[in-house]
Amino acid sequence: MTLDRLAARVRALPPIVADLLVVAVVGAFTTADAAVNEPGYRQADALTWALLVVSLSALVCRRRWPVPVVCVTGAACAGWALHGHIGELLNLPVIVALYTVAVLGDRRRTLWTGAIAATVSGLVALKVGRDVVNPQGLPVLEMVWPLVPLLLGEVVRTRRELLAEYAARAARAEEDREREAARRVRQERVRVAREIHDILAHTVSAMTVQAGVALDALDAAPEVSRQAMTQVRASGKEAVRELRATLSVLRAAESTAPAPRLDQLDELVAGVEAGGVRVSLRRDTGDAALPAVVEATAYRIVQEALTNVVKHSAARHAAVSVTCDDGRLTVEVVDEGPPAGQPAAPDSERGFGLIGMRERAVAVGGDVRHGPVPGGGFRVRAELPTEAGPPTEGASP
Repeated sequence: MTLDRLAARVRALPPIVADLLVVAVVGAFTTADAAVNEPGYRQADALTWALLVVSLSALVCRRRWPVPVVCVTGAACAGWALHGHIGELLNLPVIVALYTVAVLGDRRRTLWTGAIAATVSGLVALKVGRDVVNPQGLPVLEMVWPLVPLLLGEVVRTRRELLAEYAARAARAEEDREREAARRVRQERVRVAREIHDILAHTVSAMTVQAGVALDALDAAPEVSRQAMTQVRASGKEAVRELRATLSVLRAAESTAPAPRLDQLDELVAGVEAGGVRVSLRRDTGDAALPAVVEATAYRIVQEALTNVVKHSAARHAAVSVTCDDGRLTVEVVDEGPPAGQPAAPDSERGFGLIGMRERAVAVGGDVRHGPVPGGGFRVRAELPTEAGPPTEGASP
């Protein structure tokens, strides 16, 4: 993680600043190696420092002209070798340049660069190999080392391309989901409009006609007016009944199963315990007759809270309490937090679970509070009226 953060900070720097930083680091190591040569070989002189300056200066432009920079740094490295200056770190500039060619190019350019660099390196090794200790096998080794930074750059570039492709796919998938959601919303709006139109168009039109008749006959024929208004009232009641039936269908869940009740908490707890979390359940509602919507809301809150315990907290034990007192149903779910030594749980505010709990509670006139517990763990506490209140505007029932 430390290396990742360091790499992210370096990538966040302006390109010229990052290039100068790379040149400074490479220059520090290369200069130190160039200053002191192997005993018995040519020591640093004016040509050595001139090649160093040229190599480091070219490295500043490695992003803009990667191939020419490889040629310049490679020529400088070969110049040191042919001049008789032996060092382990004198090839750092050309290594960085080769890496840049691969990471900013394509596979074809990497292959051509690798073939040429390996050939030139091998020829230089053949030329100077007789003056180097243990020359056997040296040309082969010298032909291999230029391929290492190229291979590393190829791996990094391929990984970046894959990550970019994955990100693009995710973006396209998100766009597709948004388009599909928008299409479904439009279809649902059309369907709702059609349902309401089918219910109201004929009824409201008839009521308008009947109201006109009642208004015209109000003075001349009161009995006719009374009959017309009676029919208006009957038509209105019928429209309200049909609207209620339609809204019930629109609000119905996909499942046709009855709404969950508090006496099903034992089954819910058993399912959670089967997943490895011990749950202690306390249910004390007395003889209070609770509305079905309140019981369903309390059940869903407990269900979502226990789901969060299993998914996010890594706790091994949770306590569920459902009590009824003074016209309020109190639901509380507390977990003890992850065991000692395990990583901290993810931020519980993320996602829609807690938002959904609050919306359910507000829909029946209640409230939900949640937060960490001193000493470790997390608590969700909901208070619901035993008489379901009207849904708050904008809340989901």
